[in-house]
Amino acid sequence: MLEHYLRQRRQEKDILLMTHIVLGYPSWEASLAIVDTMVAAGVDLMELQIPFSEPIADGPVILRANQEALQRGVTVARCLEFGREVARRHPIPFIYMTYYNILYRYGVDQFVDGMAESGLQGAIVPDLPPEEGDGYMAAMEKNAMHPIFIYSPTTSEARMRYLAGYARGFVYCVARKGVTGMDTRFSDDLENYLARCRAATDLPLALGFGVKEKADVDFLRGKVDIAVIGTQTIRLVETQGVAAVEAFIQGLR
Repeated sequence: MLEHYLRQRRQEKDILLMTHIVLGYPSWEASLAIVDTMVAAGVDLMELQIPFSEPIADGPVILRANQEALQRGVTVARCLEFGREVARRHPIPFIYMTYYNILYRYGVDQFVDGMAESGLQGAIVPDLPPEEGDGYMAAMEKNAMHPIFIYSPTTSEARMRYLAGYARGFVYCVARKGVTGMDTRFSDDLENYLARCRAATDLPLALGFGVKEKADVDFLRGKVDIAVIGTQTIRLVETQGVAAVEAFIQGLR
């Protein structure tokens, strides 16, 4: 189980690293090279984003990556195939991140079955609340998959506890309002918010949106279990190439 893996890994490390890529961007060959490089650099799990035309939680860098991947002809079927390839190739967990329209058009049961067959561990679907996800939740349970839900700074304590009742694996805490890729203030306000998150669930906590350097990861030690790095690695690939990723990831610790 994903939660068991994370707890075991946390016995070895004071904080884990999860990275995020947009599948098929800048190419399928580059996507595979990025995964290989990130795993070699020591990431503990990875989030594979299936491109969507309107990724409402994502900022301009990831939005552009989604759009360019779609223009190159990336399909859901090819993303599932890629997931299968990297899950067999590497021992760390992989999860999908995408938006509900992808599941709806592909077929929720078909998508979750394909995810399970690919060896993926779970999924983040940020625009699907539990109240509207009966079919998705049933398919995830049937396949022993982990539905990962999101807390934000505006989520009430009651809502956090409610979401915790449906979440499996870990809970993803977004660091601030807004979209990915913007600056985040790593401050007392963030620390207080994370304390509220910790009080609401016994599941491991991940923190993303704005984590881009070692100082950010250092701030999160002892407050969350997983630091999530997304936009910054995409920027790095765009400006310096895949070869720059390994040293960057290693430097975060």
